[in-house]
Amino acid sequence: MSRIGRMPISLPEGVQVEVQGQRVRVRGPRGELERSFRPEIGISLEEGRLLVTRTSDEPRMRALHGLTRALLNNMVQGTSRGFERVLEVQGVGYRAELTGADLTLHVGFSHVVVFPAPSGIQFEVEPRSGLIHVRGIDKELVGQVASDIRKVRPPEPYKGKGIRYQGEYVRRKAGKAGKVV
Repeated sequence: MSRIGRMPISLPEGVQVEVQGQRVRVRGPRGELERSFRPEIGISLEEGRLLVTRTSDEPRMRALHGLTRALLNNMVQGTSRGFERVLEVQGVGYRAELTGADLTLHVGFSHVVVFPAPSGIQFEVEPRSGLIHVRGIDKELVGQVASDIRKVRPPEPYKGKGIRYQGEYVRRKAGKAGKVV
């Protein structure tokens, strides 16, 4: 059995789950998520816990077992607590600001980059520290949006300028040594 797949998912206070065949709907204080899963994987709601089972012991089914359980757990956590990714903007003159719900980035281009907020995602910007908070209930969407923002200007190895995840290590290079006389 998959170690992750066989662990039951306990439902926190205020979270309701509807299982209709392979379609699962999770409602919580922060919102609602719905997703369909493979028919080979069984999902059941028993005594306030979600259980995930599989039909066979093939390697593909074992992988789907753990994946399904992880996706369900992310849905439950997202609707109860939500998810957040924090990005840092570093560089002289580099800054981020909010224009309505959209994110505006000034990162060394001749133009301003406007990043529209997808539905279900909220941005928060700390102008002094250069931090961008990406928040939402769908873990997959939060991670994808944060990755797309980072792609606008990834950190470069010589001065470290660019947009990076908070706590991300950027390997630095020495650059030119210059002439030795």
